[in-house]
Amino acid sequence: MREPRSGCERGKDALPPHLIPSSGTLPTWKLIRMPPASRIALILLACLLAFPAFAGPSQRGTQIVTISFDGANDLAQWERSRALARRTGASFTYFVSCVFLLTRKDRSLYHPPRHRAGASNIGFAPSKEDVAWRLREIWTARLEGHDIASHGCGHFDAAKWSRKDWSTELGEVRRIFRDAWAINDVPYEPSGWRDFVRSGIVGFRAPYLSTSPGLDAALAENGFLYSASGVSRGPQMPFEREGLTQFALPTVPEGPSNRSVIAMDYNLYVRHSHGKEDVAHAPEYEERAYRAFKAAFQRLYDGDRIPLQIGFHFTLMNGGAYWRALERFAAEICTKPDVECISYRDLAQRIRAEDIGQPAPAN
Repeated sequence: MREPRSGCERGKDALPPHLIPSSGTLPTWKLIRMPPASRIALILLACLLAFPAFAGPSQRGTQIVTISFDGANDLAQWERSRALARRTGASFTYFVSCVFLLTRKDRSLYHPPRHRAGASNIGFAPSKEDVAWRLREIWTARLEGHDIASHGCGHFDAAKWSRKDWSTELGEVRRIFRDAWAINDVPYEPSGWRDFVRSGIVGFRAPYLSTSPGLDAALAENGFLYSASGVSRGPQMPFEREGLTQFALPTVPEGPSNRSVIAMDYNLYVRHSHGKEDVAHAPEYEERAYRAFKAAFQRLYDGDRIPLQIGFHFTLMNGGAYWRALERFAAEICTKPDVECISYRDLAQRIRAEDIGQPAPAN
């Protein structure tokens, strides 16, 4: 869970110029090029609309918020997150690391690229009973409408991986998911499990948000719909690249000086306490995180309503400060009538159905 080294440099370009929002379920955008006279007329119209007497009813669409969890290991946090979803009507994305479907005894069944069999940066499940509970959590979450996605297996920095390396890792993901019930001697494998593994796991987030040029092609070849491995300077609209919908965690202003930080709990943890537990200041960190998320939401809600993306882990950092901030935020925001807290999968499918994805930003 270390902070990505190149962070904001990937996805650094904001939305292209002259993107004008129009009404719809989600904000939609069209690239337009206007002659000078038209631009002048548009500026005059904008000035008139700035005054309430001339403003018509709001045509803005629903504000979308996506909340996701990397690793998805701790069993108590599965229960806690699903309870939060039930209270707020939200659906989440769980980026599962598949080593947590193997015990250390069975670790040699995992064959990662560029590493020995059984290698992992994050360990393995402590017991088959632990895996059995996790499998049931995964299946129940799926039935509840959540998005079960992939965080790879061994949590390696893959910045130098080739397309073939990525395909090897993604193949290991599907194989270990497919066989997990049998490997761990867990009875009553659901009848739809193997179909789910084959076609229902459609999203991916790279460990450390570390990618390489071969990733997109490998994801497309292996039946994935989207990648959520980017970082952007401020919220940006999702875009299409190599047949995939691309999402990026935004940087948001945070703290007394409003310095930008990636909208993820681990990055706040590093910002607040240098990646070391500081429970004594947990209430302060909770409040700072909540205010940062709320302010980021409010800017979009009052503006162009670009989807807001926030990332978490199942690890309770600084005494659980960031999860408490999340629970406060979701309870307040996800219950609003013109807000939808939905998964990456659902958002990607909606973008494709409504044909509102953006061109890929220039490098």
